[in-house]
Amino acid sequence: MLARDAENLYWMARYLERAENTARLIIKISDTLLDIPNGASLGWGTLLKVAGLDQLYQEYYDDANENDIMHFLIADERNPSSILACVKFARENTRTLREMLPEDLWERINGLYLYIQNNLQEASKNRRNKYMFLQSIISQRHAIIGLIACAMEQDLAYHFIKLGRSIERADMTTRIMDINYAISLPEDHPLFEITMQTLWAGILKSLSAFQTYRRLKAFHVNMPDVVDFLFHEKRFPRSVKHCLAEIDACLQLMPQSEKIIIATNSALTNLSQLNTKAMNLTKLHEYIDVSQLYLGKIHQAIDLVYFRAYETQASAQISA
Repeated sequence: MLARDAENLYWMARYLERAENTARLIIKISDTLLDIPNGASLGWGTLLKVAGLDQLYQEYYDDANENDIMHFLIADERNPSSILACVKFARENTRTLREMLPEDLWERINGLYLYIQNNLQEASKNRRNKYMFLQSIISQRHAIIGLIACAMEQDLAYHFIKLGRSIERADMTTRIMDINYAISLPEDHPLFEITMQTLWAGILKSLSAFQTYRRLKAFHVNMPDVVDFLFHEKRFPRSVKHCLAEIDACLQLMPQSEKIIIATNSALTNLSQLNTKAMNLTKLHEYIDVSQLYLGKIHQAIDLVYFRAYETQASAQISA
């Protein structure tokens, strides 16, 4: 397989996963605005930092407010991580690789792109329309995943798609988990405990994890258990550990993957050292930053080994 094709498959999967999880993140933000009591506030600037988009946002907008941030996350093509931009990039990558992919995949992804374009204006009118719009994006993305899982040969192309999906999903799970860091609520507030319980239940629901959490972890919702579940529960497909296990399983079947496996094992070791019992929002935020660095190292290893190997060899030959 050409390195260019492998990279396009990998990024197609990452862009689609990012689009879906950005929709989930926005739904969680909207729910949070409804859940927080008087005396609490949502730090929009902090929220942008959680999403890793604060510097880019400041290039184009003066103030961090709800309307501008929603537009930036959903429809602003100057933001390569906006939903519209991600689906557009995934569409372009798919168009060039149609012979490697299930026959109907192009139609599904193209249909998703056209749906977003045709419904952006209606979705911006009110929160209800926006919610229905985002839920439809999530549902259409699920149909795309199902098509890949059910109709695609599990060859090298499939493994690159799975690698991209898994690393992006792990990253976005940690970012959605970190949303509560942007909430300012005094601990002596009379509704502090019930509000935090509601917010963490909202995190689970935004990741379609609420029922699974109650079956596998605990009936009651609290921060240590939710964090432990979303990081460590290997049986839940959106947990960080499950995603890392999926990455490792792919790499075991791929050539020349030794360096990437080392990076993946380092991330798993870091994950095993997480103690959620004494966790607070600040410590969680700091740990998430570290976890994202480990995921970044896995991506860098994939990029170097599979997408830039020819460039590295050519540079070595020139130097020699």
